[in-house]
Amino acid sequence: MNVSRSNGRVIALCGGVGGAKLAYGLQYILGSDLTLIVNTGDDFEHLGLKISPDIDTVLYTLSGLANRELGWGRQDESWNFMETLAGLGGETWFRLGDRDLALHAERTRRLRTGETLSSITSSFAAHFGIAAQVLPMSDDPISTVVASSEGVLPFQRYFVERRCAPQVESIHFERAASARASSEVLSALGDPDLQAIIVCPSNPFLSIDPILSVPGIGSAIRAASVPMVAVSPIIGGKAVKGPTDKIMDELGVPRTSKAIAEHYGALIDGLVVDVSDADECEIAGCAVRLAASLMKTDDDRIRLAGETLEFARQLASSPQRAAQRQKL
Repeated sequence: MNVSRSNGRVIALCGGVGGAKLAYGLQYILGSDLTLIVNTGDDFEHLGLKISPDIDTVLYTLSGLANRELGWGRQDESWNFMETLAGLGGETWFRLGDRDLALHAERTRRLRTGETLSSITSSFAAHFGIAAQVLPMSDDPISTVVASSEGVLPFQRYFVERRCAPQVESIHFERAASARASSEVLSALGDPDLQAIIVCPSNPFLSIDPILSVPGIGSAIRAASVPMVAVSPIIGGKAVKGPTDKIMDELGVPRTSKAIAEHYGALIDGLVVDVSDADECEIAGCAVRLAASLMKTDDDRIRLAGETLEFARQLASSPQRAAQRQKL
């Protein structure tokens, strides 16, 4: 696929699998001009190791190491550790492959020496040959917790162990109020060469809201004089992957792209909506771009990234966008 390269920095807010797919396309086009701010609300300690699921999914996807069959973890993985752990009666609900373990062990070791998560993530990205800048949303620990029909559950217990079965009543981000955005994140958002901010098609409630909950990030986004475009994770009333549509039902939110736009509100200037949802092309206060947003192949990822960037460029010179930013 022939895609023209683009000058100027672009920031993308990103969660795990769905967001990482668009990030792959954005990196193909932008290379080192791309900065990803990644959700760390999913991070937790397991078996004595510090696990950063969304960061690792982004690292594996951008480096071409992702396990495309499973949708998570590394390709060509083996499971000797988990099999041995099961034989010892250990917890096996969160599966860690043998290759994947090395990443967690090294992250844990370096965190214990006082190194920041941002520094460690940057080092991993460099070792994997990743051109884009990959930044955790904060170096401070923030934990997503789900108030559910089975009580309050840490996110991974809800998502992996219980497979999203409990009904969601509300979602909270513990320690977010006392956390700080890293200097790297704030520097990226304040970059005078910044051209656009993209919200990847990640779960708004579990992946993007945690990023926006970090003090300083929302205000820095509002202060940026660039268009902000989100890609809807909803196609035909359903999420491509994950529990987004289920959570929307349980929170009383319509399963529509219009509801996604309303969730982000005046923060975004435009929304990319799948062509199958053309009846949702009229959203008050938000420009809409129709595109084939299902990403089955690498070409799909690159094409959608290109269309999203072009949409952002169009909005940059739009009088309607200028009026929209006055609402912030």
